[in-house]
Amino acid sequence: MTNKDSDGLPDNEGEDRSELSWTETEWEKYLSEHEASVVEYLKLYDQLATTPDRIDEVARRLNWELEALDEASDELDDDDLENDFDADWEPYTLHRNPVYISSKALYVSLIANWERIAAQPGRVSAALGLAVQGSLFRGRENSLQAVQALDLGDYSLAICFFKRALRELNDTLARLGAVDAGDARLLSRYRDYALPRLFDLREIWLRVMSECRQAQGDE
Repeated sequence: MTNKDSDGLPDNEGEDRSELSWTETEWEKYLSEHEASVVEYLKLYDQLATTPDRIDEVARRLNWELEALDEASDELDDDDLENDFDADWEPYTLHRNPVYISSKALYVSLIANWERIAAQPGRVSAALGLAVQGSLFRGRENSLQAVQALDLGDYSLAICFFKRALRELNDTLARLGAVDAGDARLLSRYRDYALPRLFDLREIWLRVMSECRQAQGDE
């Protein structure tokens, strides 16, 4: 990692941080670590699939103590910040946001399993296969854009995207509940797999939306 104009750090810390640049190799390593965190989330989620408070337990095992971290960062003085910056500084991107990781991980599992089903046109109609696939992709897209807005501090925009994600999630639920849409046994197995994940996504988003509204009320 290179740091351009590093001599000006004490007086222009924010500007200098924006000048930091990583090589392709460093970014590839960073993205690989993010992909590993998604896999780790799914691994823990599957292990705790029958646990009622699984989303909270997975977060605990991943040490997602967000409030504690935020409070600690607020207490850092300038010397602490300078010392941290002099160390091996790693940028923050939304790929490290817990809501991003959990939403992406659950959608990865939902989409991968549905693709295996949709690849059997003799057992699932093409119309249903495309419809469910589309609603899953749109739900994931809206949820990830919501997290991006959240990271930018635009809580109203984040809520709007989460609402759109919830509409797509409800559409997915409705389509999975359709009768005479294909192999009943195959679809029933997928519903049993998908429903806990869809309801957990809903729970995560509703919690974040509530926190966004609370933050707006405190302003």
